Amino acid sequence: MSLLRDEATPKREEPPMGTESESDLLLARGSEFEGKLTFEGTVRIDAKFNGSISTNDVLVVGESARINAEIVCGTILVHGQVNGNIRAKVAVELRGHARVIGNIHTPSLTIERGAVFEGDCRMDGSPEMGSSSKPMMPQA
Repeated sequence: MSLLRDEATPKREEPPMGTESESDLLLARGSEFEGKLTFEGTVRIDAKFNGSISTNDVLVVGESARINAEIVCGTILVHGQVNGNIRAKVAVELRGHARVIGNIHTPSLTIERGAVFEGDCRMDGSPEMGSSSKPMMPQA
């Protein structure tokens, strides 16, 4: 298992508004993880990950990341690939090379030119923080 501090990574991420500029942990490129990831602070994933991710803080999905997971977070910045539903309390940012296949539930969504999003989006200011693989249906 390869766990490296962000100090070993020469490229720094632009943090979303209101977040710290440093990652507390980096899951490096070339690594593969499976299971449930729960953390505090900021984590950057550049690895392959299968399972579930839960935090009230910041998740950065690097360009080389390939994530198959249900994600519940405060804020997520996606540069790589995510297959699975995302529920964010604060914001979801899909950067230029991002690819998200799944539903998004967040009060704030930013999609840059070049990003791909296939799924449904719900923006109502207070996402339920439980994860669910069911598609989000409009309320009647």
